[in-house]
Formats: sequence, C-alpha cells, structure tokens
Amino acid sequence: MMMKLFAAAAVAATLSMAAADANAWTRHGSVTGWRGTATVQGSGSCADGVCSRQITRTGPYGRSMTRQGSVSCADGVCTGSRTTTGPRGRTIHRQGSISR
Repeated sequence: MMMKLFAAAAVAATLSMAAADANAWTRHGSVTGWRGTATVQGSGSCADGVCSRQITRTGPYGRSMTRQGSVSCADGVCTGSRTTTGPRGRTIHRQGSISR
C-alpha cells in the first residue's frame, strides 16, 4: 500500500511542479489515504556541465527515504552517481558511466 501512496505522491509532485528557471527546479506533493498522508519533496539544478537532484519521500507513518544524485558529461562520456538512504538508515551508493 505504501508503494501506491509513493506513486500517487510522485504523480501529485509532477502535477504541482514549480520550476524557478531553466537550470533549477523544485517539486512537492502529497497524497492522503486511509493510513495517513505521504509527501514528496525534490529539487535539482544544472550548472557547468553537472546536473544534480535530491528527493525525499515520507510515508504516512513518518518513515523517509532520501536520494541524492548527480551526472556530468564531457568529451562523449557521461558519469553519474547516486546515494539512497532508506527509512532505517541503510545507504546504497551506485555509480556508472557511459560513452558513445
């Protein structure tokens, strides 16, 4: 059920987007169900060939997950990484690159 709430919160966030300018953005939204309210808050920006974003999702029981990531591209190679911290404090770090 929580995944449905997160999905609904993501849709609400997309519909309520408020971009400050072409290089920065913020999103926020919430959805209320029989278990309570779930929220999503996100922001991101691009500057000097690097784009980054941060998003926090909080479920109806107050548990949150946070994801931060960035990507940069130069000379046909794009490299990115992200770190996700779950509601119990566990962290997963992923990174990779792709070239043409």
